[in-house]
Amino acid sequence: MEKRADIGIFGGSGFYKFLDNIEELKIDTPFGQPSDSVFLGSIGKHKVAFMPRHGRNHNILPHKINYRANVWAMKSLGCERVISPCAAGSLQKHIKPGEFVICDQFVDWTDGRISTIFDGPVATHVSAAEPYCPQMRQLALEAGKKLGIRVHDGGTVVVINGPRFSTKAESKFFTAQGWEVINMTAFPEAYLVKEMDMCPLNISLITDYDAGLVGDVPPVSHHDVIKVFNANIENLKNLLFELVETVPFERNACDCALTVQNSRF
Repeated sequence: MEKRADIGIFGGSGFYKFLDNIEELKIDTPFGQPSDSVFLGSIGKHKVAFMPRHGRNHNILPHKINYRANVWAMKSLGCERVISPCAAGSLQKHIKPGEFVICDQFVDWTDGRISTIFDGPVATHVSAAEPYCPQMRQLALEAGKKLGIRVHDGGTVVVINGPRFSTKAESKFFTAQGWEVINMTAFPEAYLVKEMDMCPLNISLITDYDAGLVGDVPPVSHHDVIKVFNANIENLKNLLFELVETVPFERNACDCALTVQNSRF
């Protein structure tokens, strides 16, 4: 397939409406059907491919997303970087609802998700030691600073299976580990992006304090999450647009393009 985009974005339904001259493209993959069509548009000098990871009607639950198909679709279009904004809960009091965290680590607390594209016959062991692209992280931080948006530099996102939220006991445990963010989609999405030699970036929009945070916050509800998310969608849009416009075409400040080459004997 010809190169149609250089930056991919996974995100909530409807974001593609912010893009100009939208083209909807259906893609078949070796891993089955992606969550939805890809919507092609432009942000500044970049061609952008957007896909709603839960489907445009938000009907695909986190543990049912075909992450491999979604990521393969982005790669097939020629994307070299993939940005993954997501709603997330805070596990630490200093990270407040409405703020953003540019995560630099994840902890996989999911169960049963297919988490690699490499099923053989060539043995390929992709390191997850540094799961997110350092250049993209720095550009995201600079974009947030320029816009005056509160953005935290680094943090660990623990990824739970969903669709349920954590018990207070589970949440308290996660907080005690010093982890900052909790979410249901950050893994294996970003890791698969890395496996396909693209640059992964996580942008966590904090929508709530998780239930076990020192035991003194009310239990999270989906209604409250959506309320905070919608109130901050403009900040997210501005952050994404500012970030994309600053991304250079050259990939000479990271080793993401060499991931597979460096993962085989």
